[in-house]
Amino acid sequence: MASNMKRIFSLPERAHGDGPIKYAWQRTHGNYIATTGSDGTVKIYDRHGDLKGNVTLPGRCTGLGWDQDGDTLAIVCDNSNGIFLWDTNSQRFNQIDSGLKDTMTFLLWSKSGSKLAVGTQKGNLLIYDHKTSRKIPIIGKHTKRITCGAWSAENLLALGSDDKTISISNVDGDTLRQTQLRAEPSDVEFSEMKGDERSSIGENTVSVNIGKKTLFLFNINDPDNPIELAFQQRYGYIVAYKWFGDGYILIGFSQGYFVVISTHMKEIGQECFQARNHKNNLTSIAISSALGKAASCGDNSIKIHDLSDLKEMYAIITLEEERALDSISWSDDGQLLAVTSPRGSMHVYLARLPMLASACQTRIAYLTSLLELTIEDNIAQIGGLHYFYIEDWNFVVEHRHMAGIRKVFPDATGAHLVFIDEKSDGYVYNSADDTVINIPDFSPTVHGVVWENWPLDKGVFVAYDAEKMYTYVYCQTSVHGRQESIDMYSGAPSYRYGGQDWSNDDASGHGSSRVMFVGASKLPFGQVPVLLYNGEITLQTPGGKLTNLLLATHTHVFNENPTELGPNDLKTAIQQCVGLKRFKDAWIYCSILKQVDMWKEVGKAALQSMELDFAIRVYREVGDVGMVSSLQQIKNTEDKNQLCGYIAMFLGEFNLAQDLFLASQYPLAALEMRRDLLHWDSALQLAKALAPEQIPYISREYAQQLEFTGDYMSALSHYEKGVTQQENQRDHDEVCAAGIARMSIRVGDIRRGVSMASKMPSKILKKECAAILESMKQWAEAAQLYEQGQYYDKAASVYIRGKNWGKVGELLNKITSPKIHAQYAKAKEADGRYKEAADAYKMAKEWDNVIRINLDHLQNPEEAVTIVRQTQSVEGAKMVARFFQKLNDYGSAIQFLVMSHCNDEAFQLAQQHRQMEIYADIIGSDATPEDYQSIAVYFDAENNHFLAGKFFLLGGQYSKAMKHFLKCNPEDGQAIELAIETVGRANDDLLTKQLVDFLMGDVDGTPKDAKYLFRLYMALKKYGEAARTAIIIAREEQNAGNYRNAHDVLFSMYQELKQNKIKIPAEMVTNLMILHSYILVKIHVKRGDHLKGARMLIRVANNISKFPSHIVPILTSTVIECHRAGLKNSSFSYAAMLMRPEYRNEIDLKYKRKIEMIVRKPDKTEEEEPLTPCPVCGFQIPETELLCPDCKNNLPYCIITGRHILREDFCVCPSCDFPAVFSEFLKMLEVEETCPMCSERVIKENIQKIQDPHKYIYPESSLVKEGEGQDVQPE
Repeated sequence: MASNMKRIFSLPERAHGDGPIKYAWQRTHGNYIATTGSDGTVKIYDRHGDLKGNVTLPGRCTGLGWDQDGDTLAIVCDNSNGIFLWDTNSQRFNQIDSGLKDTMTFLLWSKSGSKLAVGTQKGNLLIYDHKTSRKIPIIGKHTKRITCGAWSAENLLALGSDDKTISISNVDGDTLRQTQLRAEPSDVEFSEMKGDERSSIGENTVSVNIGKKTLFLFNINDPDNPIELAFQQRYGYIVAYKWFGDGYILIGFSQGYFVVISTHMKEIGQECFQARNHKNNLTSIAISSALGKAASCGDNSIKIHDLSDLKEMYAIITLEEERALDSISWSDDGQLLAVTSPRGSMHVYLARLPMLASACQTRIAYLTSLLELTIEDNIAQIGGLHYFYIEDWNFVVEHRHMAGIRKVFPDATGAHLVFIDEKSDGYVYNSADDTVINIPDFSPTVHGVVWENWPLDKGVFVAYDAEKMYTYVYCQTSVHGRQESIDMYSGAPSYRYGGQDWSNDDASGHGSSRVMFVGASKLPFGQVPVLLYNGEITLQTPGGKLTNLLLATHTHVFNENPTELGPNDLKTAIQQCVGLKRFKDAWIYCSILKQVDMWKEVGKAALQSMELDFAIRVYREVGDVGMVSSLQQIKNTEDKNQLCGYIAMFLGEFNLAQDLFLASQYPLAALEMRRDLLHWDSALQLAKALAPEQIPYISREYAQQLEFTGDYMSALSHYEKGVTQQENQRDHDEVCAAGIARMSIRVGDIRRGVSMASKMPSKILKKECAAILESMKQWAEAAQLYEQGQYYDKAASVYIRGKNWGKVGELLNKITSPKIHAQYAKAKEADGRYKEAADAYKMAKEWDNVIRINLDHLQNPEEAVTIVRQTQSVEGAKMVARFFQKLNDYGSAIQFLVMSHCNDEAFQLAQQHRQMEIYADIIGSDATPEDYQSIAVYFDAENNHFLAGKFFLLGGQYSKAMKHFLKCNPEDGQAIELAIETVGRANDDLLTKQLVDFLMGDVDGTPKDAKYLFRLYMALKKYGEAARTAIIIAREEQNAGNYRNAHDVLFSMYQELKQNKIKIPAEMVTNLMILHSYILVKIHVKRGDHLKGARMLIRVANNISKFPSHIVPILTSTVIECHRAGLKNSSFSYAAMLMRPEYRNEIDLKYKRKIEMIVRKPDKTEEEEPLTPCPVCGFQIPETELLCPDCKNNLPYCIITGRHILREDFCVCPSCDFPAVFSEFLKMLEVEETCPMCSERVIKENIQKIQDPHKYIYPESSLVKEGEGQDVQPE
């Protein structure tokens, strides 16, 4: 790698005679370099190579060095006991007498202070204080020549001598440590070994090159355990070593090797880095901490490494004119590098330019070489230059600071500046209003400040030290600026900024300036900030170049495509914009991110900066109606203090808000805020100064809070302070008085509290005070107040706790609590007053105790039995059962044992005393299968087939149940009914066949009533067979003249089929319709509606064959009703039918003559039957016609009139769901209460007109044929 280091000047060979030369850079500044050689002269050159000083010594120079500040050069030589000093300020030499008699061989300035150590040929030591001119000679420090040494930062002096020892002395030359070595020492250094913890004495280790073969480490804290490190022979001998970093040592070896080791105990002996920098030999090494570089020289080249990465070769300098190099050294600031050759030449290179630059607006002037200055405009701008003419050369503003000012950094306009005082604190000064703002988090090591030049970010500036750049924002207006407040005790105004008081002269209003720390950015090593523009910092590099760097606080502010950013990047961008007060940019990023918490963060920052319009816009965006409304109410507030106070309050900074309100024209706002926040101490203090009339009300509210938190003494005091004794504040005073009563009791003044509570009308107060007294076990007073407050249950409870039974008895009728009644009952029972005890137990609803008292003490079993039956008490039933058992009333005992769920005991008792039938009747269906099994077995043994079968059925043993039912008397219909139920439950084909055979008479030759077969089919859900059987039964009933029975059989079957969605046979529908028409006749005639009755009789007469038992009476009724209704032709037709020979002799004599007259003198006049629309197709048909001739549909009929239904006047019976004409149904319910179809009672209000009767007009749509929808088993 080639070098870009520029050679500044050179000294030719033999500049100091034959042989190599010695030289030393001026400490700290590096402006001068002193050289000497065999010619006995010392020459001093500046950094341009110009000779600034020259002295000829009496002998050859044996030592030279600069003091720590670089102000004085000290020189010693052979043949002289004087010390030569050259002063950089006067550039003159002077000489002082050392007082030593032998030759001086060594000198070294201390690292702190002005101490100079001088060693001699015979091992003597002189310590000279240049400031005081004091000399301290130490004779015999060593026995031979002192050759090397080092000062520590703590002013300890380590010396090495040819006597093979090293000594460690204090600043006065007293020996602290001395140790023997195996060879002559050279190159002594102080440093600190790398360890887990820092040493308490700082530089705790002395390192020595021993015989150029080993490195000796002597720890002052552990003198008995020194460390001596040896290295590989192939490296050659140790030429030099240097400490750097955190306990690392760089060692150069003669064979060209360049090695780094660590002094950490865990790493001792291990090489961290090794490289062969030079092929033939290495003669010297040097380290520049300021530059962060390490250099080695050897052969004819210099190689430079970066200390942060030694593997990285920073530069290589090849000196073509030299065959070999001798020594190399950096100036302290790292700007210059000097190298010498064995032949006496020296070359000085510029390693880093001095960091000199200045900026005016966007123009930068900076050093590009030691003698060259470059000016350039770093930002392209539109427009020309602007010049200012200073007409009057006078001071405009003068500010006196409390400490000396070291540095000043104005902005581009000069209106604001940052200054650093002698305490290393930073401040922003505003010349417009002469205000000074302290800069927070200001580093004491700050080197300089750069202001932002971008017009929209004028308040941003960057302070920098050697490692970091700190970004700040100077806010012209902020809620957190200085505040003015009123001293509440003196009334005088005082001013505050944050927590700091300011005098009245410094106050400048509110919503004033503030400096905020935004963040830090890393400063590249060795570079200096020059210009800041729009977040981009221009830096001057060590090589004199300019480079740009975006601050870490601005990394996410600028994005060409913000919509492509992820959520985390958007959050960072919003936070950076908020920190820099770039609210418009923050709005853009929030609009993309759409997170409420980030919107609120932006809104809060806008409030802090008093950007109210923008804050309202933000809070409106997130839907915070309350905040928007509040901000709109305050934004036109002219008083800045009051406005800032409201904002601080909204931000939750209540102390700041109070200070601002007090400084405003409306200080009462501070009191209102504290009251709203329940900050009562603060509110009271404010009220004393601002509104004394509010103290009673605040005291009352404060007392209520203190009472809640348990501070009763303080609460009592504030309640007393709250009493106004004003007539218009009676409610307020009553609250305070109630509080005084409660708190008096709380603090032990019971008599006062009870007296006040008793006198006051409030029942709630009495209850509260009584509860407090009860908690204090003051039973009498507590009960008294409960009773006065009409809390009788509580009063009785407390009287009981106080054993005052007499008072409890007085209150008994007013007590509702069962618990108290129970307690009273127990007390009365203990006193033997059983009747009162029983009554009290009854009031407490403790029925078991009532039963026990009635049985055991009052001898009143009737009452006990009544209570057991009413309450179904299990324990009570047991007690009653035991009572009856003692009386040998086993039936009653069994009954109550069952009631108490003691079935086993009841069974044994019934079996023992042959009371099983009673037990069986009692147990009913509330038993387990095991209970039924036991009963059935008992009746089986008793040959009681019916009961045995019944309980086998209940126990689920269907075969045994069927066996016993078939053994019962064939005439016993109840047994057959249970047999049918057994088959229905069992669903067993074998049992079904047995019962069918029994019913058909195959078992005993006697067929049973067909109704049982019908019920069997119903139980088996064989609805087809059941329907056919029902028709047969109905026909038999009908033939026997039992028309209502026939109707009910068909109706019940109809409902079963309909419920199970089975298609209803047409014959069943027709028969039910005819039977129902016959039943309607009586209803119509009874109501006097002969026309409807006649129409129904005509329908029945047309099917007269279905009424064989009453043909003549029905026809006779038809003739008479038709005649009454004016249906003369119909009357004549049925009269003529009656005159047939087979009917004539059966006509009732009282009607025979009239019927004969109708036949002899026929009147065939008859009005046509009225027409109504078909509910299906709308065709007009006679109202009693149930078959539409147009659409051929069978029409549903009205169960009230017998006519076909009307779609627009439709309803159904709520019980049987049969259709009817709505208006006719309502008329019928005026005289009848039951439905003529189902005979169930109907309430008029339950009849509702149906708008869409589709499912009733087409009932087949909801039915399926028998067998459809059922699982079909494969053959």
